[in-house]
Amino acid sequence: MNEIEKLVEGYWRWLRDKTAIRHINNWAEITTPYLDRHNDYIQIYARKHEGGYLLTDGGETLLDLSHSGFSLESPKRQAILKSVLNGFGIEESDHQLCVHTSADNFALRKHNLIQGILSVHDMFYLASPTVEALFFEDVAAWLDLSEIRFTPSVKFTGKTGFDHMFDFVIPKSRIEPERIIRAINNPNRNTAQNLIMACLDTREVRPENSVSYAFLNDNERAISSTVTDALKNYQIMPVLWSRREEIREKLAA
Repeated sequence: MNEIEKLVEGYWRWLRDKTAIRHINNWAEITTPYLDRHNDYIQIYARKHEGGYLLTDGGETLLDLSHSGFSLESPKRQAILKSVLNGFGIEESDHQLCVHTSADNFALRKHNLIQGILSVHDMFYLASPTVEALFFEDVAAWLDLSEIRFTPSVKFTGKTGFDHMFDFVIPKSRIEPERIIRAINNPNRNTAQNLIMACLDTREVRPENSVSYAFLNDNERAISSTVTDALKNYQIMPVLWSRREEIREKLAA
């Protein structure tokens, strides 16, 4: 087992050990070690359904946004939300985020639901009702303005068989390798760890010299060095949004 395989295996072992299950009537409440934007553990719920299983967030993700005064009523924001959910194969039903799965695909679909919940929490973190553009949109607009070619919302299947979404992929050029980017609106230990594991799991299915970037939103707060150092330790280049111009030329090449 090589170093990357050991790291990925250690991550999944941590995930298994830190996941708790409690049975409530016909439902199983699954408490994960992932944190939401309030630093509470993310919980999902599972029950048997039509020969398979139904997994849901119980409506907590969108309800939390609503209670925070954040509206998803505009067509633009609905389109962004739908794009995120579609990327993970998640349905919205009665304001709940849901996936249906068989026993064979249970782990994969559970992973996708949790990743979708994390993406929604991060995308709308600190967004106020009056803010028109989200951080993801800001990054996309800057790439366009900088005449940097990219493909948005690209999914890679890792060595484990789990899917991982990246916000932008800049194709290989004559002088630069493929570059993958994730825009992190709320840079913290949780979001950094999530990206690190995604990059490690997909490293062997991407070109060998592919370069990973993390665009970090520092508009409202300073970014902890523990976040940037952790990313650097796994060959992920952190880019502070306030210093994005320093990387423009390299991404445009």
